[in-house]
Amino acid sequence: MTTLPAWLLRRDPGLVAVRRAARVTIVACVGFYVCRYVLHNPDMAAYALFGAVALGALSQIPGRPAQRARTLLAVLPVGWVLVTLGTLLSVNTAAAAGGMFVLGFVVSFVGVGGPRLVGLAAGTQLLYILACFPPYDPGSLGWRLAGLTLAVLLLAGAELVLWPDPTPVPYPAKLAIAVSALAGCLVAVADGWSGRPGGRDRLVALLPDAADAAEALRPSRLPPMQRPASAGRRDRALTAAAGTARLLLGRTVELSVTDDHDAVNLPAAAALLREVASCAEAAAAWLRGEGTVPDTDRIVAALEEFRAGRAATSPDGIPPDRLRLGSLALSLGEWTKSMVAAIRVAAGAPVAPDTTPASAQPGPLWYAYQRTPWLWWHRLREHLTPRSVYFQGALRLAAALAVARLLAGVLDLSHGFWVLLTILTVLRTSAAETRSALRPALVGTLLGSVAAAGLLVVGIQPAVYAVILPIVMLVGFAAGPLLGLGWAQGLFTLVIELVFAQISPVDWRLAEARVVDVLVGAVVGVLIGLFAWPRGGSGELHQATANFLATAARVVRETVAVVASGVRPADALPQARAAGQLAEASYALYQSERHPLARVDWQATLVAGHHAVRGAEALVRSCPTGGLLPCVALLNASAADVAARYERVADGLRRRDRTAVTDRPADSPPAEWPTNLGQDLYNLADLRVWLDGLRDDLGRIVSTPEPAPSGASTELGIRVARLADGATS
Repeated sequence: MTTLPAWLLRRDPGLVAVRRAARVTIVACVGFYVCRYVLHNPDMAAYALFGAVALGALSQIPGRPAQRARTLLAVLPVGWVLVTLGTLLSVNTAAAAGGMFVLGFVVSFVGVGGPRLVGLAAGTQLLYILACFPPYDPGSLGWRLAGLTLAVLLLAGAELVLWPDPTPVPYPAKLAIAVSALAGCLVAVADGWSGRPGGRDRLVALLPDAADAAEALRPSRLPPMQRPASAGRRDRALTAAAGTARLLLGRTVELSVTDDHDAVNLPAAAALLREVASCAEAAAAWLRGEGTVPDTDRIVAALEEFRAGRAATSPDGIPPDRLRLGSLALSLGEWTKSMVAAIRVAAGAPVAPDTTPASAQPGPLWYAYQRTPWLWWHRLREHLTPRSVYFQGALRLAAALAVARLLAGVLDLSHGFWVLLTILTVLRTSAAETRSALRPALVGTLLGSVAAAGLLVVGIQPAVYAVILPIVMLVGFAAGPLLGLGWAQGLFTLVIELVFAQISPVDWRLAEARVVDVLVGAVVGVLIGLFAWPRGGSGELHQATANFLATAARVVRETVAVVASGVRPADALPQARAAGQLAEASYALYQSERHPLARVDWQATLVAGHHAVRGAEALVRSCPTGGLLPCVALLNASAADVAARYERVADGLRRRDRTAVTDRPADSPPAEWPTNLGQDLYNLADLRVWLDGLRDDLGRIVSTPEPAPSGASTELGIRVARLADGATS
């Protein structure tokens, strides 16, 4: 007995799953017993119980307890609509199956709006599924809605008073840690550049924690329900700010690996970095709830002062490495300005119109002044394409549920809603995932049915069913997270038998019907999963990221042509932004699936594409066009080299050719760059820093098979570890 609590805490830290199972069990049983034995209304009792199961056990609602309670109350009208439609369309099989297809697609597809809607999809679908089966009884609709309402009200209250879950660390707080760590690193670099000793040592000490803080922002490091992925401005802005913070840390590492770091004397760049660090710390303070909304005025002024200083200083005779460091410092200032602007959008504060002047296309913060309903419509519209993984997943599930409902009616299955419930349980985003879930689901159902049949054959009194129902329900709801799908299916099968035994007279054939229905649902799920986009997020991720990198290659060529030769920009940037959004959606679905250790670091691959796009936007905004004609040939050759690398990786992803993805072509021999460009030498340095960074990005897309130590779990962490080794050697 002493080992049981330790085992539970090991498998369920904080007992979150156990507490949730207890809440749902209490609500479901209280609602069921009151309606069944006090009000003597079986219809109301069934919907009180299954409403609690649908929205309490099958749904995943993020946020604080009060937020979850408000979400439950907000979804109640949707539940009324679904139960009403299911009741009315149960008049015949064709109407019920058609309604299942339409509503199944709509309910699943609106998940593009964010994790809160995704978490509610399975539960709300169950409400229609339960109501769309015979008997056709519109007269019972009022009692059905009353039972559902009772369940939702009890669930909302239980979220507040019955062992409420601990409030997760808000995403802004995690972002604040990363931004504050970044500010400390920038101050250490500035100390070294202004002649203060020990700057490198301080940077080495700070970077590992900063790298860990940046890693904590990755979507793969967060539970799906805690990711800022909704269609609203706030979540979009937080996502943009987090991506920029990670990119800033990567550029800071670039600054830190310079030889004789403390010997570099760059007072103007050091002053710029100090101002950038101060603004970053102010942004972190607001994210922690400790300060006012940050502004970009100070960064804008510091950037203008730095550029004015460069304009007043001839670059002739300045070593190329110093020009490179100055360009890196300038890019840090631009990225920090973008990060602070994104944080202002998240705070609801005004920002300057975000457009790319040369192309008159919206910039990365295009959503800042858009209304929330329009943003939701835009998100739905941009994913209404067969290339979208959300569209594919919604269509797969809708087709499977509709076919299952049709078969249940044609075969006259007595408890056909179990067929559709099996679809919700076993159908995954890929055929391989569906097959992996099939075996434990079937084994668990078979064992649960055997146990239920044994109880029914023995013929125990209904009062005994009422006594053991809460115990089996509690263990069953907790078994899924703790023991796996097989245990959850087996115990849930037993729960269903115990419930129906209290609603109407049953015998052992009820258990047999459950097995038959689950087999039918499993066959439908496997066939749909096999023929409709069987590779799921993995297959689409290869294609989507390949398209993103291919359009990024066009961005590289076009940007160099615009800056160096003054060519009018075409449509590469807007196409790359759209391709990047689809690639991000594919990556989000991929993270929800189980996969063996990936040989490609997908996060780094997407970062390589975003760096090309966002770096191009910054260059087009800041660099005068047509001023680098004397070195157009060299710049075009360098751009062609970088673009060819992007296209090589894109082609390898499409063909799943790991060699093409991982092999890094040999660098071209150093070129003799012109030194008589005057002030345009600064623009040349800015452009070359961007191109060199893109080459490095592509070199980091291969995952290492061995586990990495803390602070070195990614390429950024590995480089931090190497920097520390260099400092101690």
